[in-house]
Amino acid sequence: MLKKLTENWILKLLSLVFALILWFFVIGERQVEIGYTVPIEYINVPQGMMIANEVPNLVDIRLTGPRTLLVNLSAGDISFSVDLSDLQPGLTSFKRLEERLDIPSGLRVTRISPSFVDVRLERVRSKTVPVQVVFSGELAEGYQLSDYRVSPERVVVEGAENELRDVTEVPTQPVEIGGARESFTLMVPLRYQGRYTRLKEDQTVELQVRILPPPPPPAENEDSEKGENLQ
Repeated sequence: MLKKLTENWILKLLSLVFALILWFFVIGERQVEIGYTVPIEYINVPQGMMIANEVPNLVDIRLTGPRTLLVNLSAGDISFSVDLSDLQPGLTSFKRLEERLDIPSGLRVTRISPSFVDVRLERVRSKTVPVQVVFSGELAEGYQLSDYRVSPERVVVEGAENELRDVTEVPTQPVEIGGARESFTLMVPLRYQGRYTRLKEDQTVELQVRILPPPPPPAENEDSEKGENLQ
């Protein structure tokens, strides 16, 4: 019995060493963990709707698995998407995000942040509202702002239905008229900062401003005539 155990002992010892090395290698492979930052793609937004809340664009994940798989894996090899098809307007919470990750088999998600995503969908609407001209400063002494015209007078705002309800006008950037003595025409940018709404087309308007000079002082002869009449 002992003789059989000692036969080819060198080969048997080498086999045992290789088996131990392989065992430690496999155990080591299972303990490898690497973190990745992956972009989130929101796909299949229903026609006529839009996302109307702050949603994360990136997700942090940690993967564990064989070293040979992880060392050659980059964030670009991992896809992460949230499918919005067939959703109705309102808030939808997507949980268990790890199930939406497309990763090679043999890898496991040990951590994911955020762990859920809330998506609010709203219908896209449009609304036509007037342009409100904003003036800054004061005309030169004695001069008067007779009237002004803006073209176009109304602009179209489009976007999330709920936000659009509160939009009643679109202001211009402040138009400086301090010390002005003459009528003028200029192109003025619109100042609109919607969160989930935007100007559909017009970003500037043409403004025509008419300024009247001070009335002329009374003539001297008119003063004399008035004095004679009083006598």
